[in-house]
Amino acid sequence: MTTLGLPAPARRRRPSRRLSVGGVAVGGDAPVTVQSMTTTPTADVDATLRQIAELTAAGCDIVRVAVPSQDDADALPAIARKSPIPVIADIHFQPRYVFAAIDAGCGAVRVNPGNIRKFDDRVGEIARAAAGAGTPIRIGVNAGSLDQRLYRKHGGATPGALVESALWECSLFEEHGFTDIKISVKHHDPLTMISAYRQLARACDYPLHLGVTEAGPLVQGTVKSSVAFGVLLSEGIGDTIRVSLSAPPVEEVKVGAQILASLGLRPRKLEIVSCPSCGRAQVDVYRLTEQVAAAFEGFPTPLRVAVMGCVVNGPGEAREADLGVSSGNGKGQIFVRGQVVRTVPESGIVEALLEEAAALQPEGG
Repeated sequence: MTTLGLPAPARRRRPSRRLSVGGVAVGGDAPVTVQSMTTTPTADVDATLRQIAELTAAGCDIVRVAVPSQDDADALPAIARKSPIPVIADIHFQPRYVFAAIDAGCGAVRVNPGNIRKFDDRVGEIARAAAGAGTPIRIGVNAGSLDQRLYRKHGGATPGALVESALWECSLFEEHGFTDIKISVKHHDPLTMISAYRQLARACDYPLHLGVTEAGPLVQGTVKSSVAFGVLLSEGIGDTIRVSLSAPPVEEVKVGAQILASLGLRPRKLEIVSCPSCGRAQVDVYRLTEQVAAAFEGFPTPLRVAVMGCVVNGPGEAREADLGVSSGNGKGQIFVRGQVVRTVPESGIVEALLEEAAALQPEGG
């Protein structure tokens, strides 16, 4: 039977340097963090802060904001100051915005080696400014914006090309004594991305930001990211993650948090174990599961709740959960930590589960 909180943990983490991104530790033995990116115009400070608050409530640890214009750069001081979580400025084409982000007090700055053209001759200046402010730099390599020199050399956005781009850019900072760096090497193909991160993990000890870039709409992107992150995190590779979805960013955070919880890398909150339904079901499992999930939304104690629709797997799964119901013939057997405590009419299942859940809370919970 399960216990509240963490399942068995994933494999031992890859040793890496530890950074502080606006007070949130990344790398070393720090917990793996969840990131997302705002979709509002950064220059709209109020809208951006509202979205950051929504992401924070969903479990986001660090947030990135785009800085494509001077108006966006001008908004950074207010956003960085008022945001409840550290803000990373995303810089692509204008090195001067890097300095603006550092001066604004952002938790970190992301630069893309494939996009910044007049960058290399300013690395020393950027390194000194970032070191003076204690601002980490993320070297963010994307398959879609890989430096054309490396693209031609490798015959495409291969794992080797992504890794060479990242390490080359790191070396420019290292020449100036700056090593407060984390790296990402993102690709839309999970297998290419996995290979790139494995190579990178062997080649350096910098913290790694995992991402499947342009992963797609909600279902496809969730599957691709879950596959790639599951493989790498189970191997101990990865210090912070972003699930990139063509969906509202709060969905990215929810999926990312669930991935970490499933691997034992983040405490569980609510986990619903429910059957997919079949011809044996004697209850509308879909509707009942939705009702239970809605009723337990925001429940303060981590719980695994089983919602089962027949007598084949129902009793066994219900016994393995903290709470469970095995339904049939218009009734539901309510299980608490492996024991049947009562049988209720189908219409009373949700209320009964809530009552038993309340009884499981610690004193003062």
